[in-house]
Amino acid sequence: MRSPPDIATSSPFAPAFPASPGAATGTPEDRLARAWAALEAIPDPEIPVVSIRDLGILRDVRLGDDGLTVEAVITPTYSGCPAMSQIEEDVGRALDAAALAPWRVCTVLAPAWTTDWITEAGRASLRAYGIAPPGQCTADAPARHVKPLRFVPRMQPAAAVACPRCGSTHTQELSRFASTACKALYRCLDCREPFDYFKPY
Repeated sequence: MRSPPDIATSSPFAPAFPASPGAATGTPEDRLARAWAALEAIPDPEIPVVSIRDLGILRDVRLGDDGLTVEAVITPTYSGCPAMSQIEEDVGRALDAAALAPWRVCTVLAPAWTTDWITEAGRASLRAYGIAPPGQCTADAPARHVKPLRFVPRMQPAAAVACPRCGSTHTQELSRFASTACKALYRCLDCREPFDYFKPY
């Protein structure tokens, strides 16, 4: 069975801007390399210790059909994420600063973002910042592989959440929601410190 096509929209915040004199120089490979270098350092607005690339929001950087326009492909962590407009603006500013006009931001909704896309470097940054990183949701599979959602009770108990400060798994959930909707509030029963847990989904 073939996977459905990507659902993509061009951001109203970042239309394709015309190239400034001398901006669209270099080979296509050079433009892509410069774009990746400019974009992979953009921090997430809500969790600034991780980049949008390490968080899995920045999915791809490519050239448009004209062979010139740089297209940054991003996927929201969930539909309606309030940080997406800020991320789109940050992407545009980074590309402008790197003299990479013309450019366009494309928001892709399918396949849906998953915490499995967070890189190991991103998970390490979350842990060092005091946020327990999420566990694995699915077995390793290509990012473009689409699976149906199954709303069934968990057959096995969830793995214990380790405290990002002392490493203890003797922890307790205090609230299903924490500083943002994608995190839960926990506390460690050993070091007694509260912490956020990035919920896997």
